[in-house]
Amino acid sequence: MSAATPPRGAPLSRETVVTAAIAMVDQYGLSALSMRQLGRLLGVEAMALYHHVNGREDLLEAMVADLVESIRVPPRDPLGPADGWQAFLQHVAHAIRAIAVDHPQLFPLVATRPPAAPWLRPPLRNLALVEDFLDGLLHRGLSEDNAVWVYKAFTGFLLGHLLLEVVQAGAPAGPPEEPLDEGDADVPNDDQQVDLDDFPTLLRLKSRLRRHDADVDFEDALEALLDRLDLELSQ
Repeated sequence: MSAATPPRGAPLSRETVVTAAIAMVDQYGLSALSMRQLGRLLGVEAMALYHHVNGREDLLEAMVADLVESIRVPPRDPLGPADGWQAFLQHVAHAIRAIAVDHPQLFPLVATRPPAAPWLRPPLRNLALVEDFLDGLLHRGLSEDNAVWVYKAFTGFLLGHLLLEVVQAGAPAGPPEEPLDEGDADVPNDDQQVDLDDFPTLLRLKSRLRRHDADVDFEDALEALLDRLDLELSQ
């Protein structure tokens, strides 16, 4: 899943610029990314990039979107003889971990950039992805309340484990200093502008997804961990 740098002098497009930026960060780290350095990599002046991206802020959003959109949630069709919500979650978890393994320098961005709405949780962070994820759980027998609970617990596990994994691989422990919005960067997370007409499952479950109690979430996760440890240690 690693991005390949387009050859110098290749025709510029938004896709070309984003692909080159991902490859650059994979090789040199996020701190090396600047419009000037990216232009040099592509063999053009930095100003030429602004015909395709509205500055570094817009570029970061596009890079995250490119990685997240590569995640494939299994369709409703059975995954195999052992199809069920467990197999479904394993499939999604490995797809997301592949991004962290292939792009450790970029995964902290996936984890920390604002999601499409404030009640969504990275790394399952865009509307279409969460719609397919929740619909997949419902189709495999979970109730609506349980599907939302699994979404929250699952994303919490992925964030904690994968962030630790990429930091151990040398990624920065925190997000980069937030740059100024240099133009018309499409920064998500504005709840007033989220149109859910094309996402019926999200529309139906939005109120459940918005409920958040950090104390309860922490205690539930801790209790689940203690139960797992108790089971392992008692054997």
